[in-house]
Amino acid sequence: MNNTISTNIPPTSDDHGYCATIGFFDGVHRGHQFLISKLTEMAHASGRKSMVITFDRHPRQVVQTDYVPRLITSLNEKLRLLAATDADRVETLHFDAAMAALPARLFMQNVLHDRLSVSLLMTGYDNRFGHNRSEGFEEYVRFGREMGMEVVQAPPLDVSGMRVSSSLVRRLIAEKGDVANANLCLGHPFAIEGRVVEGFQEGRKIGFPTANIQPAEPCQLVPRMGLYAARVSIEGGKWHKALLNVGNNPTFCRDHVSLEAHILDFDADIYGKKIRVETDRWMREERRFDSVDDLRRQLEKDREAIINM
Repeated sequence: MNNTISTNIPPTSDDHGYCATIGFFDGVHRGHQFLISKLTEMAHASGRKSMVITFDRHPRQVVQTDYVPRLITSLNEKLRLLAATDADRVETLHFDAAMAALPARLFMQNVLHDRLSVSLLMTGYDNRFGHNRSEGFEEYVRFGREMGMEVVQAPPLDVSGMRVSSSLVRRLIAEKGDVANANLCLGHPFAIEGRVVEGFQEGRKIGFPTANIQPAEPCQLVPRMGLYAARVSIEGGKWHKALLNVGNNPTFCRDHVSLEAHILDFDADIYGKKIRVETDRWMREERRFDSVDDLRRQLEKDREAIINM
């Protein structure tokens, strides 16, 4: 697997050219995996190799400077997931103002054809690229014909009646808290990576110590407020069941939304350590309890529920 981040996009050479696809691939969901599998199958059948072309940041961050994306996966996580697909090569382009200004035809000619030796381009069913995303599949086919590049379109993928897309996955996680269906669409658990930072230690006082998580990705998508069944790994070590709370701890009158994981059967000093949380399912809404004792009793029920899962 060849995986590089290119600023000047050095030329590549391949006798038969690459069969390539291009996109941001946030989440590397099952629709992306399906497309890459079809692409690689087509490439190998014709004696070529497959290439996935993605970007180091969300294009809208460049063309709309006040836009703050909510990312399912960080760049590192995305590249790790892409490396696990069938693709022969992953190329990560640096997306800047100059690239944003390229019309689709020039992008196809200068970047895909001339620099990356793309002889076949497979687009997603809803994918657009080029300046202002003003052109679509029919135009890409015509431009490709002019430069000897075949352009084909992959069909969408439906899973359990859901048309899989990154937008759908974001809505399921951030608006509904439906991480179970989000994971079904992703084909892997929705995960948050970061470091353990100091909190108010209110959980420890009632017998439920929590790891307060500061996401490593500033644009990390955060689930809807509530309590989730999850699992946690510290510094890449063994997995532990956990309760993940996303919210502002209304019983203690906090107004800052935080991510806190109560790790089962675990008692160690992990401040400053790397943590990975993989969500499994929604459990309940976060709510204000009349007393700390009421909160403790509910958390005991929550812990028992996750032990029995």
